[in-house]
Amino acid sequence: MALLWECPKCRKRNSEKAKACTGKKDGALCGFQGSRFAGRVWWIEYYDHDKRLRRERIGPNKTAAEQRLREILKARTEGRYIKKCPDTRTLFKDLATWYLELSEVKAKRSYKRDCELVAKLLPHFGDRLLKDINPALVESYKQKRLAEPSGRTPDKLTAPATVNREVACLKAIFNKAIANDKAERSPFQGKKVKMLKENNERDRLLSPEEYVRLLAHCSPQIRPITKVAYHTGMRQGEILFLTWDQVDLKEGFIHLRPEDTKTEAARDIPLSPELIEMFQSMPRGLPGVRVFPYKGKAFGSTFQRAFETARKKAGIEDFTFHDFRHTAINNWRLAGHDYFRIMAASGHKTMHVFKRYNTVSKEELKSLVGENR
Repeated sequence: MALLWECPKCRKRNSEKAKACTGKKDGALCGFQGSRFAGRVWWIEYYDHDKRLRRERIGPNKTAAEQRLREILKARTEGRYIKKCPDTRTLFKDLATWYLELSEVKAKRSYKRDCELVAKLLPHFGDRLLKDINPALVESYKQKRLAEPSGRTPDKLTAPATVNREVACLKAIFNKAIANDKAERSPFQGKKVKMLKENNERDRLLSPEEYVRLLAHCSPQIRPITKVAYHTGMRQGEILFLTWDQVDLKEGFIHLRPEDTKTEAARDIPLSPELIEMFQSMPRGLPGVRVFPYKGKAFGSTFQRAFETARKKAGIEDFTFHDFRHTAINNWRLAGHDYFRIMAASGHKTMHVFKRYNTVSKEELKSLVGENR
């Protein structure tokens, strides 16, 4: 077993103790002074369980090479099979392909989004070996992405929240790889990589007048979806994947199962008279059929484009579909309902997150003074 360094001139692998390269280049002795060169690439040499000579390229980190050599020595002493470190021979693009083919990953409702996140990671990490992906490389990726235009709004830079989702996907790939012996180390071990601070809190509410205007410009396909969002505060995915067996018109509820929600907790959302009337007027399908299909399938990016078109035609600025959630929760509060009932319907588990969805208007604040006059 030995530690070797690779000559950058002739590529010969020399013993750790060799100060100069003993290889030959163009018929002459190379003689490269390796002891004075700080950027040496390290290799390890050992005999495996079948007594075959093996060599592994580790990289510029001598400590990593020494650690790998100790691991092999320990495995051989204990009579265990010596596995070649996958980090030294696996490219990230191959690992990402393996990850996206996993059945449990394909079964995720966010699988399409995972594919989009991986597509963002590949240009930066794809052709790199796993061993070369370190915390510094992840940090450089974060800064690079922050300086790039946003995909949805090219006139703005990529938001920290978007970069965090991409980094979280990278972490999930490494965690899954380690659990399946596809990798030995992760750049996220030791908590050296920190998420960016997100400043994505919004207080945009849709006024009753804006709601009426928006409905007037919605196409027949998205108008009922818009009504459900405004009155229930349900998330976009919860609405688009809703099936008829979850709509209980007799009791006046929408029943969401744990697998239907972001927090993986079941919840019941009460239906207003307007929504009950709307659902009763719709042709009811079989229990497992989607309530809001598009050409027989669930809505995809088509819905987002249709909603944006209606919003622009209605002249409503700075409003996203998720802002319906803020609006519904705030309307419930203004109607005098207590926080516990609102949180049960909205699915919020903590008061800290729930408070972000409540916006106290200037008119409400003025009433504090007015009541004391």
